[in-house]
Amino acid sequence: MLRAYFNEKAAIWDETVAEGDVAKLKRMAKSLDIQSGSTILDVGTGTGVFVPYLLRKLGKQGRLVTLDFAEEMLKRAQAKDFNGTIEYLHADVHKIPLGNGVFDAVVCYSSFPHFQDKPRSLSEINRVLKRCGKLFICHTSSRTIINGIHRQIPTVQNDIIPNKDEMQTLLSVAGFGDIGIDDNGDSYLVSARKYR
Repeated sequence: MLRAYFNEKAAIWDETVAEGDVAKLKRMAKSLDIQSGSTILDVGTGTGVFVPYLLRKLGKQGRLVTLDFAEEMLKRAQAKDFNGTIEYLHADVHKIPLGNGVFDAVVCYSSFPHFQDKPRSLSEINRVLKRCGKLFICHTSSRTIINGIHRQIPTVQNDIIPNKDEMQTLLSVAGFGDIGIDDNGDSYLVSARKYR
């Protein structure tokens, strides 16, 4: 049902739902501690709204793998023909069809609330990260705003960002440390590092 919802919204996503404030997107990308030349997994790529900003961070030597379970969203992203080393993967975060320890960082931009089994998805993300690899969960609005929007849409009304204590527990149990949660009213950013 969730996949069908996002496939149905793909055609109008950029015009009606996606963040259109370039300054906010630039600020968010700047706040991510991603090194040039890294290999990154972008989970829940959608129509690729955040992709150009990630590619700029990665530089010419970097590699970006985009993942989404809604094939129509991924097709929209692919049709934008981004300039850079980029691969498109139609898959589910709960069962990532890639090997262990592949990525320097994983980014979940505007996607984490929609992970139906958050513990399992975080374990999978941890698995595909290299040792000491980084996870970033980010939104260009606060937790309160995101959760408020979702609660008004029947299909995603239960897709919320957990409170700070629950998020810390979820990350710790999945094998992450150095956890930082910044919910400043304008944006939301979780950063964590793989330790096991």
